[in-house]
Amino acid sequence: MKEKGITVGRVLDGSIAKEVEIEKGDTILSINGRAVNDVLDYYFHAHDEYLSIGLLKPGGDRWEIDIEKENDQNIGVEFSCTGLETITSCVNKCLFCFVDQMPKGLRESLYIKDDDYRLSFLQGSFITLTNLSEKDLKRIAQLRLSPLYVSVHATNPELRQKIMGSRGAGRIMSQLEYLTARGIEIHTQAVICPGINDGAELDRTVSDLAGLWPGVRSLAVVPVGLTGSREGLHPVSNFSSSEASVLVDRVRGWQDGCLKSFNYPFIFASDEFYFISKKKIPSRSRYADFPQTENGVGLTRLFMDQWSREKKRLPQKSAVPLRLLLITGLLGERVLEPVISFLNGIENIHAGTLAVNNDFFGHTVTVSGLLTCRDILKHKEDLSQNDIVILPSTLLKKDQKIMLDGGSPADIEKAAGVPVRLAGGPAELVKIIMNAAGD
Repeated sequence: MKEKGITVGRVLDGSIAKEVEIEKGDTILSINGRAVNDVLDYYFHAHDEYLSIGLLKPGGDRWEIDIEKENDQNIGVEFSCTGLETITSCVNKCLFCFVDQMPKGLRESLYIKDDDYRLSFLQGSFITLTNLSEKDLKRIAQLRLSPLYVSVHATNPELRQKIMGSRGAGRIMSQLEYLTARGIEIHTQAVICPGINDGAELDRTVSDLAGLWPGVRSLAVVPVGLTGSREGLHPVSNFSSSEASVLVDRVRGWQDGCLKSFNYPFIFASDEFYFISKKKIPSRSRYADFPQTENGVGLTRLFMDQWSREKKRLPQKSAVPLRLLLITGLLGERVLEPVISFLNGIENIHAGTLAVNNDFFGHTVTVSGLLTCRDILKHKEDLSQNDIVILPSTLLKKDQKIMLDGGSPADIEKAAGVPVRLAGGPAELVKIIMNAAGD
């Protein structure tokens, strides 16, 4: 049987690993006699002060390396990709699966459905727990893989099985009880579909999950995302403004109860619900420690607060005339209104927004992060009338300057003949403007 091990992708200069001649391409097979099958095994076993590392060299030689170090000191190795040889795929058939609604012809990686508890721990991705065995649960507890991020959607066993198209989905509460009882912190989400898992069913979900506080640390409720490519899929509707308004009010009521019981809000509505309902974004205190920003919860509040601070750095007058265009999805236009108003109060600056319709995914998709190069370039003439076009950095794949349709900011810059800059928030936006204004 072939030994698994984990392949070293990089050795840091000046590190212990460099000193003992561990090299890129080596495979770590064991630590202190215990097998290392993936990056989680490595991190768990490498905490000890004394390490005996079983190493396989690319040429087939086996080394045994003894290391003495400080407890928890990193020996200085990094691993290829995620450090996982294979990724566990999702076998659910959710009514609202976004991957099933993706247009054809995109890069293959966008169609991958992962449901791997190791990625949840390492990268914060949401998992469903439907594919976990008893052995998996025990390993999570043994390795203390905390926090984890879990898509719950509903705690009613029959309803969750229906929503997710999986018989194993009904075990969610017993799984969460097992993990939280062993010190694993869980952040949860529920993608809400009108008429399916809202109303009384959402009441039950909130009550069940809050009953596991503080093990279950937070619950984010997110509106279902529907594209224009749902042919043959289960009928699901978007939230109307009035339906979203009712949900936002209920979230506030639940928060009031949780603040009284836990001194923590516990449940959070995603920013999109406030935009759909046209309700005011809550104050900072309603987001506590902002536990689910990656899920679109509280990002607008953080943006607004940061803008209030950063705008004070801008000059009263630009040294040169400057026309700025900020690209956004339809929902983001509301957030940028006070930004544009302030910028237009600076002498020699004219600023505007371009809220782009999402023809690629469908007009029901209104968030900025899912805009594509081709939809933005449909406004090429508008872009070319400006000195600088500013894109939100959420348009790009992490660590790569590429958008969902394979286009790039460089493509937009070339086609429109205007400099394109990326801003991840108010601080970067202000820096771009100050550089262009000659300040």
